[in-house]
Amino acid sequence: MNTPVRTTATLALLFLVALPAFARDATAPQPPIAVQMYTLRDAGSLDQQLKIVHDAGVGAVETVGTQNVSAVELKQLLDRYSIKAISSHVQLAELRRDLDGVVAFNRSIGNTVLVVPYLDEKARPTDAAGWTALGQELGRIATRARAGGMRLAYHNHDFELVDFDGRTGLELLFAAAGPDLLTELDLAWVARAGHDPAVMLGKFRGRLFAVHAKDNAPKGQADDEGGFAAVGQGVLDWNAILPAAADAGVQWYIVEHDHPRDPAKVIRASADYLRAHLPANLPARATR
Repeated sequence: MNTPVRTTATLALLFLVALPAFARDATAPQPPIAVQMYTLRDAGSLDQQLKIVHDAGVGAVETVGTQNVSAVELKQLLDRYSIKAISSHVQLAELRRDLDGVVAFNRSIGNTVLVVPYLDEKARPTDAAGWTALGQELGRIATRARAGGMRLAYHNHDFELVDFDGRTGLELLFAAAGPDLLTELDLAWVARAGHDPAVMLGKFRGRLFAVHAKDNAPKGQADDEGGFAAVGQGVLDWNAILPAAADAGVQWYIVEHDHPRDPAKVIRASADYLRAHLPANLPARATR
């Protein structure tokens, strides 16, 4: 009788059918492209959101906090789609309140980088001394996080780029923080603040964990999407930006769009553009 053989074969087939149809070797080096999960916040369940990332051929994400699930559930979903968490946006208040807990959660999902994503208006410094003091605090948090095997980065908008006697608030912050704090430079917000992204990248050479890769639509267009566009479909000069980013040592190019009508379309278009235009000599990164 060969019933046990047939049963084993049937179970194996059912198992394979239940898994996503992966389009890539999850262990193979991939271009250093990731997706910020904030882009997908309105795109169904977390499982559906991660499937969109996978279907776009991207093997890495930057999470938003805990994604409102346990560490065990998040890790299971990431593994289901062969996606690695390369960083997480964590509010400064949470880092102040429970840094050890944040580190423990992120270590359990395999992440090693925390990013301060935003400052509420009441928490934003209004003078050079304030930006210096905030930088000093972030430097202390970064040093504590590093002792736990985690790096800390800071993500900008436009309000950090106000000038104080020739230096922006962002530059003052990083000068005061010391070398443990890394940079996550949002290129679209840099341009909206009136600065050249390629020039700004050079100011943070050697400490750039990542850039947020997104574009600004031409003035008067895409108002219902916050004026943002998929990478390569707006007004930013990517022919200058991408070589400058590589020269500055950017480790990851994280696709983001603040208000996309069609998140899946934006992610596919942006990832495709980056794959086609990133400098050929960039180090590939394993996502597992």
